[in-house]
Amino acid sequence: MSSPLKVVAMPSLTLYNSQLLRGDGNQRFVGMMPSNVRKDRKQTFVRANGEQKTPAKTTGLSIEECEAIAVAGNFPEPPPRIKPAGPKGTPIVKPLVLSRRPRRNRKSSTFRTAIQETTLSSANFVLPLFIYEGEEDLPIGAMPGCFRLGWRHGLLDEVQKAIDVGVNSFVLFPKIPDALKSPTGDEAFNENGLVPRAIRLLKDKHPDIVIYTDVALDPYSSDGHDGIVREDGVIMNDETVHQLCKQAVCQARAAADVVSPSDMMDGRVGAIRDALDAEGFQDVSIMSYTAKYASSFYGPFREALDSNPRFGDKKTYQMDPANYREAIIELDTDVSEGADIVLVKPGLPYLDVIRLFRDNSSLPIAAYQVSGEYSMIKAGGVLKMIDEQKVMMESLLCLRRAGADIILTYFARQAASVLAGL
Repeated sequence: MSSPLKVVAMPSLTLYNSQLLRGDGNQRFVGMMPSNVRKDRKQTFVRANGEQKTPAKTTGLSIEECEAIAVAGNFPEPPPRIKPAGPKGTPIVKPLVLSRRPRRNRKSSTFRTAIQETTLSSANFVLPLFIYEGEEDLPIGAMPGCFRLGWRHGLLDEVQKAIDVGVNSFVLFPKIPDALKSPTGDEAFNENGLVPRAIRLLKDKHPDIVIYTDVALDPYSSDGHDGIVREDGVIMNDETVHQLCKQAVCQARAAADVVSPSDMMDGRVGAIRDALDAEGFQDVSIMSYTAKYASSFYGPFREALDSNPRFGDKKTYQMDPANYREAIIELDTDVSEGADIVLVKPGLPYLDVIRLFRDNSSLPIAAYQVSGEYSMIKAGGVLKMIDEQKVMMESLLCLRRAGADIILTYFARQAASVLAGL
């Protein structure tokens, strides 16, 4: 907040005409001109946000005298314009005849800022948080700066720190005890499970934050897959969707704002929408992981949650990294089934898919800057191979430029601090 306006009294004068004047930048001045003062008397300006007085440099001429000088053209010659010289040996050439010189629009920081096409704000960020049943926060070796947070204390501390720098959206990922995992993942819809408890705790302390949840069975599955595994190793689609609907409703009951199916089962968005509506949760949004690729960039995340598949891989339900057009099929399906937000995962390696979504949908687009992307930047910074902060900010800006409205990133708090000048 700017300082209150301060006016300096001038006791020798009785009548004033007040005028608000503007100086360079954001400085504001109030000029106090007494109506009975001599023209040659110096005017005093009072800075609106401080005590400093600045005498105005004037010639004492009247308006008529100034206009007469202008009409007569009696002004001093302008200083000569000296073009800076190039280094010794620079060739002398005839200027190119160009109809456009794009560099003209890059010639100063002020000009570049004025025409910048893409902006980045802490409001764009969603901070992923790993939670578990323990008391102490445990560092995640492959993700420097990230922790498994104790849901009672560490979670609240981390959320408060993020709020302090302008991050108000969070997505929760649980580390479930092995004893609670099962082939059908029933712990996913335990009303008193880890995620519902954490949601209730956060909403009690910070009712205005936005909480996203992950809807998938892999943290709860003894097989480590996103769905129920048949005896021949096939991931069962419709039976898994049935479980996901119960999971989403359970999370909505706990006060989740956005449920986010990341499982890549067919038909799950429409089924979850119907299940939420049937239970009276019409206001709970769905952010679908619409184009989730079977990527190798997820490794550190799976370490954080201890959720690697017990066998095989996830290529029968997650998308092939080689495919582009297929993403449109997934997009059209999720939009038709009622998704409120569509997400691309990973982020930077799939900027083309983010742009594809932006060009083909008016829905908000989310991008997940995944654990592998985060860890590579962190590692490069530690090894002094890159400037971590600059690369972090550029990577987030690129996701925005490609078309992402929302960015899930482990850099959320760090980047928000940079944006806030901290």
